[in-house]
Amino acid sequence: MAQCVQSVQEFIQDSFVPMVAVLCSEDAERVTRKNNLSFPELLRPFCRLTSEGHLRDPNNQVVVVKGLRISVTGINTRPPQTPELQRLLSQAVSVCQPPEGSPANVITAGDYDLNISDRTVKASVPWYSDWKETLTQLSSSKYFTGIPFLPVLGVRERAFLRRLLHIISWPSSLRSRTVAKSPFLLPIQLPPLSPDVATTPWFETYRENFLQSMPASEHEFLNHYLACMLVVSSHEAVPTEQFLKLSQEQHRIQHSGEYTHPKWADSVYEDMKQRYGSQGCYLLKINSQSGSTGADEQMPDPWSQYLHKTSMHNPELYEESAVNNAIENNIGAEEDGLDPSVRDGISGTHPLQLDQSPDAGYPSNSASQSVNSVDVTKPQKQASVTSHTPPTPRGTCLTLNDHDHIRQFIQEFTFRGLLPHIEKNIRQLNDQLVSRKGLSRSLFSATKKLFGGGKVPEKSIAELKNTAGLLYPSEAPELQIRKMADLCFLVQHYELAYNCYHTAKKDFLSDQAMLYAAGALEMAAVAAFLQSGAARPYPAHYMDTAIQTYRDGCKNMLLAERCCLLSAEILKSQAKYSDAATLLIKMTSEDSDLRSAILLEQAAHCFINMRSPMVRKFAFHMILAGHRFSKAGQKRHALRCYCQALQVYKGKGWTLAEDHINFTIGRQSFTLRQPENAVAAFRHILINDSKQSAVQQAAFLREYLYVYKSMSQLTGESSLPQLPLPCLHSSQTRVFFGHERRLAEGEKQAATHVSLDQEFDRDLSQLWRELEEQVVAVANRGTVPITFQPTQCCLNSQTDNLRYPLAVVEEPIIVEVVFRNPLKVPLALSALSLLWKFTLKDFSDPQGGTTGETITNEKEAASLKETMALNDIIDTQVIPEFAISPEETKVARLKLLPRKTGELHVLGVVYNLDTGEVGNSEGSLAGDLMCVRGQQNLEIQGPRLNVTKEEKTSVRYGPDRRLDPIITPPMPLLEVFFINFPTGLLCGEIRKAWVEFVNVSAVPLTGLRVASTHPEFFTFGSDTSDLTPVTPTAAEHCSAYKTVSMPPSAATVTLVSPAVFGVTSSDRPVVAEIPLSRGVLGPGEALQIPLWLRGPDREGVHEINFLFYYESIEKTAKLSHRVLRHTAFICASRSLSVRATVSRSNTLHGRERETEEGRGREEKNGSMLVFVDVENINTSEAGVREFHIVQVSSSSRQWRLHKCINPVGDKDSKLASRERGKLCFKATRCRTEEATSDAAEKYTFADLNLGNEQIVSSTTPCADFFFRRSLPAEPRRGGVSAGGASQMQRHNLPPQSGIDESVTNIIRKCSELELDIIVLWKAYVVEDNKQLILEGQLHVALQTIGKEACSLSQKEETQEMVLLKFKPDIPPPVSKPSLEQLSHLIKTCLHYPESYDHPFPQKSLCMVPVTLTLSNCSLAQVDVIIDLRHKTTSPESLEVHGSFSWLGQTQYKLQLQAQEVYTLSLKACFFQAGVYNLGTPRVFAKLAQTSAMCETSQQSAMPALIIINSI
Repeated sequence: MAQCVQSVQEFIQDSFVPMVAVLCSEDAERVTRKNNLSFPELLRPFCRLTSEGHLRDPNNQVVVVKGLRISVTGINTRPPQTPELQRLLSQAVSVCQPPEGSPANVITAGDYDLNISDRTVKASVPWYSDWKETLTQLSSSKYFTGIPFLPVLGVRERAFLRRLLHIISWPSSLRSRTVAKSPFLLPIQLPPLSPDVATTPWFETYRENFLQSMPASEHEFLNHYLACMLVVSSHEAVPTEQFLKLSQEQHRIQHSGEYTHPKWADSVYEDMKQRYGSQGCYLLKINSQSGSTGADEQMPDPWSQYLHKTSMHNPELYEESAVNNAIENNIGAEEDGLDPSVRDGISGTHPLQLDQSPDAGYPSNSASQSVNSVDVTKPQKQASVTSHTPPTPRGTCLTLNDHDHIRQFIQEFTFRGLLPHIEKNIRQLNDQLVSRKGLSRSLFSATKKLFGGGKVPEKSIAELKNTAGLLYPSEAPELQIRKMADLCFLVQHYELAYNCYHTAKKDFLSDQAMLYAAGALEMAAVAAFLQSGAARPYPAHYMDTAIQTYRDGCKNMLLAERCCLLSAEILKSQAKYSDAATLLIKMTSEDSDLRSAILLEQAAHCFINMRSPMVRKFAFHMILAGHRFSKAGQKRHALRCYCQALQVYKGKGWTLAEDHINFTIGRQSFTLRQPENAVAAFRHILINDSKQSAVQQAAFLREYLYVYKSMSQLTGESSLPQLPLPCLHSSQTRVFFGHERRLAEGEKQAATHVSLDQEFDRDLSQLWRELEEQVVAVANRGTVPITFQPTQCCLNSQTDNLRYPLAVVEEPIIVEVVFRNPLKVPLALSALSLLWKFTLKDFSDPQGGTTGETITNEKEAASLKETMALNDIIDTQVIPEFAISPEETKVARLKLLPRKTGELHVLGVVYNLDTGEVGNSEGSLAGDLMCVRGQQNLEIQGPRLNVTKEEKTSVRYGPDRRLDPIITPPMPLLEVFFINFPTGLLCGEIRKAWVEFVNVSAVPLTGLRVASTHPEFFTFGSDTSDLTPVTPTAAEHCSAYKTVSMPPSAATVTLVSPAVFGVTSSDRPVVAEIPLSRGVLGPGEALQIPLWLRGPDREGVHEINFLFYYESIEKTAKLSHRVLRHTAFICASRSLSVRATVSRSNTLHGRERETEEGRGREEKNGSMLVFVDVENINTSEAGVREFHIVQVSSSSRQWRLHKCINPVGDKDSKLASRERGKLCFKATRCRTEEATSDAAEKYTFADLNLGNEQIVSSTTPCADFFFRRSLPAEPRRGGVSAGGASQMQRHNLPPQSGIDESVTNIIRKCSELELDIIVLWKAYVVEDNKQLILEGQLHVALQTIGKEACSLSQKEETQEMVLLKFKPDIPPPVSKPSLEQLSHLIKTCLHYPESYDHPFPQKSLCMVPVTLTLSNCSLAQVDVIIDLRHKTTSPESLEVHGSFSWLGQTQYKLQLQAQEVYTLSLKACFFQAGVYNLGTPRVFAKLAQTSAMCETSQQSAMPALIIINSI
């Protein structure tokens, strides 16, 4: 259960208090009415005793009575009937609500943080602020003693608290003066309520009103009057006669006469004491306030916190008080005196027998009832009721001394009259019981003797007869015991009360008087609990039996409910929350929704207060309580219960339960005129992924639209509220800057650029960024500016949005928003547009721009009115209708056209929302009622920052500026069209297309450039290229090459500089500048230039990216340049495969070179043989019939093709499918005039045509594609310059640290060369019954002698995963030259006659002269060893070649200079005729300066066979 302000002991004691009746004379009532109070109301704040009372039990033991409170009510107070009681309880609960705006009370239960109610007592005590203020004043008083907190309050402290409560009710000015001069006050600190426990003041209010409205019953005497006060005014002429009349008649008697100050009051009081006894009389003096009191002086009002329930019981009371106050507003300065007389009996009957049945004849006078029907109760803990009438001042005729007189009167009445009267009755009852039963004088000993033996087994309720209607006579011993027990209970003698209850219980059970037995069981359990020292455990089964008897046997739900409330409070105090919850749930029924709701709520609090909180049970029972509150008409409490339960179900996946709760909250909030809460609740139903059916979702949507419409009509706000539907995915918003591109027209294909239909690719975006950086660097003389910002035409969640994007005036901005309909019903949106805010700014100002006013379209969007003034600034597109199907995600593209420069901020979207149901039978009027207009904000969270240490250790997000573009001044706008652009090409195929550049803006452009990821794919030609024909139509059937008519002959040589074709370094030209007439393309002008394309060397689909760059003539600080993107896809099909190898020629004409010294040293190494193997690998997929090799060209800075050495007559170069051909060419070094110093970087092109037409390979497009060719996989190593041999002198090698590397380079260069072969071909294709001629070229780069090169690039193997290393690798050792490289230092050649005739019969030895030519292929000195002693040891070789010997010196050691040719004369001796192999000499060589290196055997020449003939 929820925590209460009172402890359980205080609650029970205040529930059963002595009842005292009041009977006032009319004059006495008039005296008290001067204070706007009746006499019972006058006494109410003072009815709790501040000191202890004492009495003696029948055993003469002293019983201490602490904190006793009495209940003073009018004698004619009529208990409410059941309907009236229900109304009163309902009203009491409804007026007690938790205050709004109070601090939250969060209870942590497991994984839940539940906001239950208020954190402090403030929720349940209206005087909390006064309490706090008083304690603050006390702490600042000079009398403050600083006593610490006392966990258990004694009598002194309780007296102080009551005094403090009394002072709290005073006005602030009086309170501060009193506190400042009150040394008798004892400042203490009260224990506050636990901050993690909920308070439910409405439950306490219900419980208090319920217990105080209990009617008196015949089976118990707790609610019977114990005494009666007879109150007579001292203005009476004969007061004693009035006492007699009041005591005899017990009704009001009329009184008349003029009254003056009774001078005989004291004498009359003495006469009364003689007649009634000193203990039964008291003279109370009130109304001492004088008329001279200042009007500004305020008096305390201790009645305000007690009388709200009086007005609840009697709404007419305040009106009557106001009337009486208006009649008797002339208060004299006299002092009034009241003489109350306490009578032990009324009309000769005992007070305990004063039982008022509901059928008794009560006076019907409403005034009399209102006067006397006042219940004295404890101070209220709940929020005070705000009356519609202005508050009426009370106690205006009383002084502080009068207050003390009233307090003293109550104390005297209790100590001198009531407690002795109760003590006397207890003794009399005890004596009667003992005398009747013949027992001992002490009831204690009697109970021990009678019931100390064996225990009588109790019968169950089912076994007992239904004797609920059994009535005992008033003098019955059983009732006398019960009376005695009740009297003992009221004066806190719980041990004797328990014994009496226990005795009566057994008697009632034996008589099967179940109503009496249940009452005895109930009170026996309570008395056992209240006994100090816990002599016996709390008998909970007593309570269970009593509740079952009341409910099932006696059908008395009021008594059962009272029993349940008491037992639940006791169980809660013992932390038995599970038992308390079970008991409370059992008491719920259909006869009272309010009771069931109250008890279910308390059961829910029991579940949450367990040691292991049962949160879901708490929520479930709060739902049940909310339902019963709703049925009882308690809408606010129902709403509160549902809201508390929602905290448990929310976000846990229980969507159906959550939807039900939100729907109920929405309806209850709307009923309570809380449209904002209703809209919020319905919003939660709609935005979550609901599992409801389509019909239910449609009902939810209609309900929401109706509530939303009603709220907008009630509030009348001009601003548009937020709509929950459809779901707006703000993070997926995309923004596009610029015009939508035109589609292809015929042969014209527009550049693709960027569009919203393209998916974002991060790698591709990075590629475009790198391309733009390259072209910007070229445009800015090789450096990228610091302020460079890559162009982003389309922004999304994956782009860099930290900077403000730049847009151009008069160019549209398209915002793509993503809507998702989470429901299973369609939604209809209309009048959909963007909300924006725009700040005018002039960027032409050199100081950074002049800022103007800020304009927004929120008002116009809300009213659907467009103004020309806004359209002149920002033209906003409106989509008239936008339908979203059930559970559909759909994008809407909304356009803005800025017409001024400045800063734009897109705020959100605005639209009309409708259900989208088709065939509405109610017509368009109902549709208009359901159609609401609202907005949704576009709030985008930026990326999380993770750079600095602070950002890494915290969660911070950067800005996202995609919706905040800056509108810049006009810029040129370029459109590019491609004409006759192919989609498929053969590998290496050359195709001529055209490209058209159009400036569609009003600003001229300049600096037009293009960059591409595949520069080898296209070329615009060189500056010297012939651009004829000038139109695409004229060039339709022309060759892409420049050709001349020439029969096959020796190679035609041309010297070309790479700079002519835009190549200034060894890298490929990535950026190309497009020539413009006068360097400018004006507004509206167009330019067409040819574009040569070459098919990729690899088959497959290739993505070719073009980036066109251009600038404005007028340089602006905001936008320096613009770019246009184009992506082309080319499908490449297989054509030819070219493989080429090069080898040294063995023909060394040493003698000729010795005699012809003028040829120079560059001719020493002779020539090379180039073998070209061409294969047709086309599979006829493209309709290709055959390929013709029309020409083979070479390009190099060192070598050139000299001639074709194919056999004579073998000129057929046609290759059908899967056919192969081989060509052999002789390559020689370039001549001296072709390798001058100024032409060191020039390339020599040599053309060898195989037909009658020669293609000039040194012009566009052949040379362009050669210089743009893809580099081979291995890094290209430049050849030796022309003057390298002459510049190479005999010098020392580098120091020892660099010897190995230098040696490696020297040896490697022996087998390297730089020669590129260009194979030009034509293909005959049949397409649409027409024969077309395609042409193309393939490139083969020869780099190593003896190593085959191919035109098709090898596929790169997938790189294997490499382990991550945390230590640096040891640098690899310097690579040593391999044996293969070392064997190519020396080239050998034998010169001898092919046959030799010798007469062996005449001369047995045949000596033949042989010349051995040695050529140094390196650029360093080489030590050579020639060993002639080598002989063939293989038997097969001996049989075939025979055996011979070399004569003379058999081993030579020589040193050859760089590229030196040396000739050595040898003699071979043969012994018989035959065929001999002279290639037996072994040649060893090493570099002269490397002493540590051993000689390496050089590659031997081909077999040198000689025929020796015998003649």
